[in-house]
Amino acid sequence: MKDLKYLAAYTIPLACVVSFISNGVLTYSAVLYAFVVIPLLELIVGEDNVNLSEEDVEKRGVNKLFDLMLYLNVPIVYATVFWGVYIITNNSYTVFEIVGITLSGGVVLATNAINVAHELGHRSSVFEKTLSKILLLPCLYMHFYIEHNFGHHTNVGTPKDGASARYKQSVYGFWISSVTKQYIDAWKKQKELLNRSGSVFYSIKNDMLWYLLIQSAYLYTIWQFFGSGAFIFCVSIGIISFLFLETINYIEHYGLRRVKTGSGRYERVQTCHSWNSNHSIGRIVLYELTRHSDHHYKSSKKYQILDCYDESPQLPYGYPTSILLSLVPPLWFKIMNQRVPERMKKINY
Repeated sequence: MKDLKYLAAYTIPLACVVSFISNGVLTYSAVLYAFVVIPLLELIVGEDNVNLSEEDVEKRGVNKLFDLMLYLNVPIVYATVFWGVYIITNNSYTVFEIVGITLSGGVVLATNAINVAHELGHRSSVFEKTLSKILLLPCLYMHFYIEHNFGHHTNVGTPKDGASARYKQSVYGFWISSVTKQYIDAWKKQKELLNRSGSVFYSIKNDMLWYLLIQSAYLYTIWQFFGSGAFIFCVSIGIISFLFLETINYIEHYGLRRVKTGSGRYERVQTCHSWNSNHSIGRIVLYELTRHSDHHYKSSKKYQILDCYDESPQLPYGYPTSILLSLVPPLWFKIMNQRVPERMKKINY
């Protein structure tokens, strides 16, 4: 039964259901659940830094139940999007309520679409990689698949990586630099991949062109069949979801830098180059994304067998609370700057 704990990830879509069937302040139910209820639960439940035994790792690693729990997010995400489109199109809401519904939908895309797409994008099967891209579509962030897998994991903690926040950089400045640099880098990486395969730019192998066409077709279809209100809703929840992702990138790598070795190359990615969080509720709701240090150390490991390490820098709070803190830069800097290793603070770039 303990393996079923990851069903808790579906509680965020359930909170969104409350948002979609409600009026007034309850349209913010998913937001309140993610950023009020979960942080409070994390304070009560606390942390869990126990790693699995070798026997459990072996059993969990081949248990298809953990994969199925990821796959089920595809119908959940698309049901959420089109239900949101339906209610926005067919009901009369106040501006306050529209904002609540839109924010709630964006939270679901961030947690159950992008986060799951991130996990599946690291898998080896074409089926799972395809599901990853399908989940990234409504988030308007399909290029993430290329940049994250071929760029971020190689360049994390260096100036080459747009998703690694600099020491004393605010989250708002990071949003701009990360979103723009990652998109540009995705095109550069795509060009490299085409060159390696001997393909030209206008080739069916140019995934970036496909992503552009597919996302444009998705939004055009929404506009044509459901109108401008639905179009604005879909664009908005997509933007909310990827800004949510970039905020997570911010708290996962803030100030952590890889040092150049005597050879002029950057040191190998270690468990000290990502912030870790063992707060129990966030771990299960986000499919162990919070054990990010081990994920970067060995990205092929499935979420259910990730470990924590004593040498990994630790976030003082879980992800939801850390996200809220990051939105208030002076408070974030006061708490986090003292935790950044001194040797990394001295790397000025």
